[in-house]
Amino acid sequence: MLVSALLMSVGINSCLCVLLFILYSILRKQPHNYEVFLPRRLVAGTSKRRRNKVARYIPSVRWIWKAWRPSEKELMESSGLDGVVFMRMITFSLKVFLFAGIIGVFVILPVNVFGDQLTQINYADWSANSLDIFSVVNLKTRSPWLWVHFGAIYLVTAFVCCLLYLEFRYIGLKRIEHFHSSKPQPQQFTILVRNIPSSDGTTVSDTVDRFFRENHFSTYLSHVVIHRTSKLRSIVDHAKKLYKKVHHKKQDPQRVKKTPMRFFSRKDTPEGHYEKVLQELEHNIRLGQAEVSSPGKEVRAAFVSFKSRYGAAMALHMPQSANPTYWLTEPAPEPHDVHWPFFSASFMQKWLSKIVIAFACLILTTLFLVPVVLVQGLTNLSALEYFFPFLTLILSMKIVSQIITGYLPSLILQNSLKVVPPIMEFLSSFQGHICHSDIQKSACNKVIWFTIWNVFFATVFSGSAFYKLSVILDPKEILFKLAVAVPAQASFFIAYVVTTGWTDTLTELFRVVPFMVSYVKRSLEPTEEEFEVPPMRYHRDTPRVLFFGLLGITYFFLAPLILPFIFLYFILAYIIYRNQFINVYEPKYETGGMFWPMIHYTMIFSLVLMHGIAIGLFALKKMELATYLLIPLPVITLLFNEFCRKRFMPIFTAYPAEVLTKRDREDQNDPRMDEFYHNLVSAYQDPALRPLLFSGSRNDSLTSPLLSSTSSEV
Repeated sequence: MLVSALLMSVGINSCLCVLLFILYSILRKQPHNYEVFLPRRLVAGTSKRRRNKVARYIPSVRWIWKAWRPSEKELMESSGLDGVVFMRMITFSLKVFLFAGIIGVFVILPVNVFGDQLTQINYADWSANSLDIFSVVNLKTRSPWLWVHFGAIYLVTAFVCCLLYLEFRYIGLKRIEHFHSSKPQPQQFTILVRNIPSSDGTTVSDTVDRFFRENHFSTYLSHVVIHRTSKLRSIVDHAKKLYKKVHHKKQDPQRVKKTPMRFFSRKDTPEGHYEKVLQELEHNIRLGQAEVSSPGKEVRAAFVSFKSRYGAAMALHMPQSANPTYWLTEPAPEPHDVHWPFFSASFMQKWLSKIVIAFACLILTTLFLVPVVLVQGLTNLSALEYFFPFLTLILSMKIVSQIITGYLPSLILQNSLKVVPPIMEFLSSFQGHICHSDIQKSACNKVIWFTIWNVFFATVFSGSAFYKLSVILDPKEILFKLAVAVPAQASFFIAYVVTTGWTDTLTELFRVVPFMVSYVKRSLEPTEEEFEVPPMRYHRDTPRVLFFGLLGITYFFLAPLILPFIFLYFILAYIIYRNQFINVYEPKYETGGMFWPMIHYTMIFSLVLMHGIAIGLFALKKMELATYLLIPLPVITLLFNEFCRKRFMPIFTAYPAEVLTKRDREDQNDPRMDEFYHNLVSAYQDPALRPLLFSGSRNDSLTSPLLSSTSSEV
């Protein structure tokens, strides 16, 4: 029954992939879908409107070739080092599972199939049997064929560790190369200073200026003190949205807006009314800017800029005061990457927010066990028939039972997991991070471990919450319980890869939610919002790819039948994500490859988990010598990880002095540096405190009109 359900699931998803690829090749050619499928090309002006209406409805696979063709250098130029790191994660997985797949499918799988532990197997009808015949469960206790699995574990571990070392070194070199090839950036010359000590009768700005002029007199350039502008920022945002709305109407005064859902309001508001509202908002904003800029309204923190990268690095890594709680320094993010709202929070608010968010993550993890238990119930038809006897007749139908056991559980789990990344991003935004990239990295970490616990461990240790708790509280038996439980869930995870993995990549290709939103907007009325190219959501996609890597590494010797499906998943992911980086996503910030250490540590965890399951399995199979010989393997893997951390992580923490001084010497002969220093002085000014530019001509009068027929910027 399980094999039959799996074959049905594979058949459905394979046909679905082909049909959806054909449908996508047609939809992306329609001009009204360019904003969904080709936003980068639309903004760049490289997407051509098709005059031949017939050609727009002819399927084509040229987009696959176009996604495959660009080199890594071209990808870095268009999507930055973060995009390259994401694609290197996929190519790394392809190499691993090509190697593991050859060993697993052509060596381990035949050994498992022709084992003699499960004696009552009808080989004439494999689809009616359990997938246990393809797994290590089919080998007897003390079977000499288990040494094949032992050798495969050592081979794959060595191969993965060699690849991890090469990739870590490669990404580190790419990080330095990217630093050398990029233009001077404000964050390279700036640091963030917190806990500035107070002085009687002296403003925070004067304190910062005096301190750095005295202690960094040769390299100090300027500073920007941070103010509490959370309330003012909401008013500024409202004024900008109102200006965009009026400016859009002025560009097309003949357009009559149709609002069928607005029964009790007038169809349009006179432009003069908006003019008065904007003038009042500008007056309030300028009064608010004067108020928050007054002494006593500052946050005891500032962005401090220097004349050289080396000077900024010295100030960053050197203690600034004899009191270690004062003048705390940290790297400054890119100016447009700064997360301004949390600067207004007090120390107590930040401390409490971390505790609250920790409890919120714990509660979310606990509540998510509900859909996991539901999924486990769907895979057990006898339990369903026991609790719901009226379903016995329906469940006895072969097609219904196959859909319920093979397709529906993974579909429910997949839809439940979609709400996790935005929730984790929301929680991370209140955790005290000063930039959006740190928020995404924090959310990415949360989603990774949430997925591993709630999808892998909660599914493997099927049963009540009390049983899961007993497993945790009895660590001596956890390896043996893993060795029994993990192979038993092989069929579920194979179906999970086929349904969730393949479907997720196709959903990414079609951008289902933006496509539906675009269709609704077109059917109602033309949008008044400015079109923006979407950014890549690394916290959503990176954990998903890493989790399938964990499944492949864990099951490669237990149930190698999973490996071809995982390999096909990574091929799909390679094509689709390259297409998305080229045509859809535009980088909003650059972390310099900081996602790779997270990827490296997750792969190390996957290896150690696989080693632990193998030790428990060989102990249960009474292979004492193999068990003892496997015990050093996780220790060696962790030592290798520590070596990589000591060897490569310093490059990701800070750039070497020789790299910084080389760039500084090169900049001495660059005539554009004077202009760069001039712009650096105001690069980190809070957007809520900047002068409003609602009109083409600059005018500081409180009564000056905010609207101008010549203006096109906010």
